Amino acid sequence: MDNFNKKTISSGLHTKWTGKTVHFARETDSTNLWIKRLAQKGAEEGTLAVADIQNAGRGRLGRRWSAPSGTSVMMSILLRPSYAPSYAPMMTLIMGLSVGQACKALGANVSIKWPNDVVINGKKICGILTEMSAVGDKIEYAVIGTGINVNLRKFPPELVKTATSLCLELGCEFDRLKVLDVVLIAFEENYEKFLRTLDLSLIKDDYEKLLANKDRKVRVLDPLGEYEGTARGINVRGELLVELASGEICEVSAGEVSVRGIYGYV
Repeated sequence: MDNFNKKTISSGLHTKWTGKTVHFARETDSTNLWIKRLAQKGAEEGTLAVADIQNAGRGRLGRRWSAPSGTSVMMSILLRPSYAPSYAPMMTLIMGLSVGQACKALGANVSIKWPNDVVINGKKICGILTEMSAVGDKIEYAVIGTGINVNLRKFPPELVKTATSLCLELGCEFDRLKVLDVVLIAFEENYEKFLRTLDLSLIKDDYEKLLANKDRKVRVLDPLGEYEGTARGINVRGELLVELASGEICEVSAGEVSVRGIYGYV
C-alpha cells in the first residue's frame, strides 16, 4: 500500500483552502457523486473527495472512467460560487490548465487539446467532468471531477492509441500525493485569478502556451454542419477562435473539435 490515504493527503497538501477538508475512500462509486452528497449535507467550499478506485466513474458524454488500484489520481473538488451558471464552463478549462501545468512541472512535454483534454505525445492523460446544481441564476454548488493517469502501465486495446500515463511517458513511477498537491496548488492559483475578473483574461496566455490546437488546422463538428479552419487561441470566455479561409473568426463554445495529429485525426 502506498502513502495515499486521508492522513497523508490532509497533511501533505500545500494549498490555502482547497482540500482543507479531505474525504478519502479506497473505493467509491464516483468522487463527483460523493461530493454531491457531501454538498447536500452542507460541506464547505474546497472540500476534496479522493478515491483509489471508482466503480461508477464517469467522463464526458457519460463515458466510463475507471482505473486499477494504486495507479491514478481520482478526485473531486466542491465549489460554492456566487457567480451565475453561465460562467461555469470556464471551470473546466481552469482545471485543464492546472493539470497541464502540473504535468509540465513534473517533467512531461504536455499540451492541451481544447477545451480541457491534457495530452502527452498526442495521447490523453486526464479526464475532467464539471457538474453543478443551480436554482435559477444562482449556483447552489459546483463539482469539478478530475482523473489523472499516473502509474498506469497498460490500457485496454480500445484505448492504447488514445490514452497514456505519466509513468509510461516518463519511464518512472510517481508519488500520487505529489501529483495531487501540484495540481491543486496550480488550480487554486488559476481559480483565484479567474475570480478577480470572472473571465480567463489573467490566465489566457498561460493556457495558450499549452494549447495544442493553436495555429493548427482543426475540424469543428458543429450540429449545423462541419467546417475547417485554423485555431488562433481562445478568447477570455474560453471559446476557441477558429479562423476560416475567408478570414472570418468563429467563436466555438460547444461541440467536439478534432485536431490534426491528435486522436488519430489526419
